[in-house]
Amino acid sequence: MDTEIVLEKQRKFFDAGSTLPLGVRAGALKKLYRAVRNNEDKLLAALTMDLGKGGMEGFMCEVGLVLSEITHMLKNLKGYAATRLVPTPITNFHSLSLIQMQPKGNVLIMSPWNYPLLLTLEPLVNALAAGNTAIVKPSAYAPATSEMIKYIIDETFDPEYVYCVTGGRAENQKLLSMKFDHIFFTGSQAVGKEVLRKAAEHLTPVTLELGGKSPCIIDGSANLRLAARRIVFGKFLNCGQTCVAPDYILCEEYVKDEFVALLKKEIIKQFGRDPLGNKDYGKIINEKHFLRLKKLIDEDKLVFGGRSDKQSLKIEPTLLDSVTWDDAVMKEEIFGPILPVLTFKKIEEVRETVESHAHPLALYIFSKDRDNIAYIMKRCRFGGGCINDVVVHLATPYLPFGGFGESGMGSYHGRAGFDTFSHKKSILDKKQWLDLPMRYQPYKKLYEAMLRMFLK
Repeated sequence: MDTEIVLEKQRKFFDAGSTLPLGVRAGALKKLYRAVRNNEDKLLAALTMDLGKGGMEGFMCEVGLVLSEITHMLKNLKGYAATRLVPTPITNFHSLSLIQMQPKGNVLIMSPWNYPLLLTLEPLVNALAAGNTAIVKPSAYAPATSEMIKYIIDETFDPEYVYCVTGGRAENQKLLSMKFDHIFFTGSQAVGKEVLRKAAEHLTPVTLELGGKSPCIIDGSANLRLAARRIVFGKFLNCGQTCVAPDYILCEEYVKDEFVALLKKEIIKQFGRDPLGNKDYGKIINEKHFLRLKKLIDEDKLVFGGRSDKQSLKIEPTLLDSVTWDDAVMKEEIFGPILPVLTFKKIEEVRETVESHAHPLALYIFSKDRDNIAYIMKRCRFGGGCINDVVVHLATPYLPFGGFGESGMGSYHGRAGFDTFSHKKSILDKKQWLDLPMRYQPYKKLYEAMLRMFLK
C-alpha cells in the first residue's frame, strides 16, 4: 500500500478520536505483547540470522526488554495519561491550572540494525501508550528481523493504526518527505543530520537517538577485577555493535598494565580461547562494516585478539594498547569488538579529554573515590551512564534514555517515552464568580500598587 495513502488513513483514524480511550491503547499494547510472545522463537531465530545473537542474548537484550516495557506501560498508563493539577499564582485567583497529556498524532519511527527488534518496538510501545498512530520503518540491514516485525505488525494492527514499511534508502527518503507530527529516529549521526534537515521543512519535532565515542574511566581505586568483568560483557555484547558500549578505556596510568591483563583473562573466561567458534558470540552486520573495522586494528598496538573470519563476519574481542587520539581507531565511533586503552595521570585530564570531544551518548566510571565520581558526573556532559557498571542503565523504564549534543536529542523509556510522544497542553480554568478589575483600563494607582505587590 502506498505510504501516502496509509498516512492519510492514519490521520482520519486519529482525527476521529479512535486512539484516545485508554482502553483502546491498553488493548493495542496487550495485542502487541501476545504477538511478541507467540512469535518469540521466530524473532530469536531472526536475530541469530541477522546478527549471530544467541538465544539468551536475543531475549535478554531485545525480546525481554520489549515485553518489560509493555508491562510497565500497562501498569502505569492511567497515571501517565492523567491530567495533572499544578499550583496557580495569586494573580490568577480563582482558577485551576492543568496540564493535559495529548497525543501528538501521526508519528514516524525509524530504527537501526544493531538492536532491530528492541529499537523498533520499544518506541512503538511508547507511541501507542501515548495515543498515537505510527508508521514504522525498520532497517534494511537486518532483513530477517525486519520481515518478522512487519509480519507481527500486519497481523496485529490495521494499517490505519500501525503500519510497517520495509525497504531501503528510497523508502526512507519518501517517508522523510511526508509530514508527520513527530519523527523518532535511532541511528548514525550522519543520517540523523539528514532526518533533522528533512523534518525542518515541515517544522516537525524530532527525537534523535544517535551515538558517539563513549568513554569508560578506570581510576586507581577501582575494583579492577569486577570492572574488567563488567566491561568485557558490555563492550563485546552484540559483537560490540551497541550504541552505549564503552568505546574506549581511560585508565589511570599506574594501574593500566594490571587492568589490561585482567581484561585479557576476562575475555577468555567469557568467550573462550576461540571466540570465533563460540556460537553465542555475535557477528558483524555485513561485509562493509567488517572491512571498516579491520582497518581500525593497528597491528603495532594490538595486545590481544585481532583474528577474524570474513566468511562468518566475525572479529575476535580485540584490545589495543598505547593508543592516542591520532590513531584511526579514535577518529570515529568504533561500533565493533575493538577496545582501545588510553591513560591519564590526574582526574582533571579526564574531564578535559571528554569535554574537548563530541558529547558522548554514555559515560562510565569505575571508582571507589566518591570525590572523583562526583567530579566526573558533575563536570562532564553526556547522555547517561553508570557508576561501577556499563550499559545496564538503558534497561530500566524509570531512567530516561537519550543523548546530549552530538549524541542526540530527546529521550524515552517509561514515563519519558510517554512524554516524548505527547504534547503537554497547558490549560487555565478560570472561574466566573469573581472578576478582578485591576487588569482593565483605565488603570488606577491603587490597582498598580496591588499588582506590584502580587508580582514581586
